Amino acid sequence: MRKIFRFRLLALAGLMASLSTAAQATGVDELPAEIRASLYAKDMMDPAQPLGPSAYRDFKPRKGPPWTIGYASSYAGNTWRAAVMDRLQNELIPKWKKLGLIKEVIVTQSNLKDASQIQQMRQLIDQGVDAIIVCCSNPTALNQTVKVAYDKGIPVFSATGYLTSPYAVNSSANFQLGGYQLGTWMAEEIGKKGNILVVEGIPGTSASDSQDRGVKAALAKYPGIKVVGSVAGMWTDQVAQAEVQKWLATNPGELNGVVIQSASELGGLRALKQSGRKMVPITIGGEVGALCYWRKNPKYVSSAIQAWPPGDDFELSWNIMMRTMQGQGPKVQSILVEPVKLTYKDIEKDIAADCSEDSDKWHSVGINRWASATNLDHFFLRPADPEKFKP
Repeated sequence: MRKIFRFRLLALAGLMASLSTAAQATGVDELPAEIRASLYAKDMMDPAQPLGPSAYRDFKPRKGPPWTIGYASSYAGNTWRAAVMDRLQNELIPKWKKLGLIKEVIVTQSNLKDASQIQQMRQLIDQGVDAIIVCCSNPTALNQTVKVAYDKGIPVFSATGYLTSPYAVNSSANFQLGGYQLGTWMAEEIGKKGNILVVEGIPGTSASDSQDRGVKAALAKYPGIKVVGSVAGMWTDQVAQAEVQKWLATNPGELNGVVIQSASELGGLRALKQSGRKMVPITIGGEVGALCYWRKNPKYVSSAIQAWPPGDDFELSWNIMMRTMQGQGPKVQSILVEPVKLTYKDIEKDIAADCSEDSDKWHSVGINRWASATNLDHFFLRPADPEKFKP
């Protein structure tokens, strides 16, 4: 009798342990160990980044395709947003219309006004769109509207940055990790000692704040590095150029490097050139004009870090949206990828020798390098090729 009782206790303990493991194995815990280690490490994660199980694990759309998509953009005034629109209008819409999965995409622009973006999202909901993509938005301002959309069966996808709503699906590079890589690169590039100017993006947006946090955390690890200034470039070259010029004019002391968020590095380079100072290292992302300067000056920097190739980053969110609409079930609220390091060999191959240093175009790393279908499969419960979907 004792043996039977003991056996039952052991069986019950095993069952409870199994249930406990199953209960924990949701969201990030369901991802492969190598992805968790490289992209979701606690010390490299924005503390506000939503990492719970996705609300759309068992989602089914209200109706089958072709679907109408709303794109509620927060800004149209820089080269990055122009590159996104180019990919959307000239590649994604024609491709997915031909596949019979998209009817139309309705685009709105709010010019960095949260109230306008909220109103535009409400209008898209009232128009009966089947899904909404937002871009680079305030992490909390849209949450109530996201819930309104969710209650009506309309999923919301945040491209390039996160919303803190549990009813949004976020996608981007791990921006805090990317910022940390930028800060570490700069410190090592200048020999672990010197004065650094930090140029943020648009303060208050999750992508900018995450990167800035990572940059400053990395620089703080080097006792010989001093952050001597911080300005906002607003992810716009003209703004960044003016802000860096202003800072240089009022701070005549030694400067050894500039950590700057794309899309602003071209403006930062112009400001340095016009200042008459020596050309100190500047972090380069994906702007072709800045990459061209490096192409023509091979010893200027050792590498570039692309944290958000615009077309590729938007296509990542688009592909996540299409998979979700097909019922593939995203596992986690935030689907993250790793920034791409570009070597001079990459630039020598991809940027023509007769390039223009004034070009405001963007270098694309390619969707397969940025977020391949095979890699994206890991983030879905029922992964499948979204281009082969048959309703």
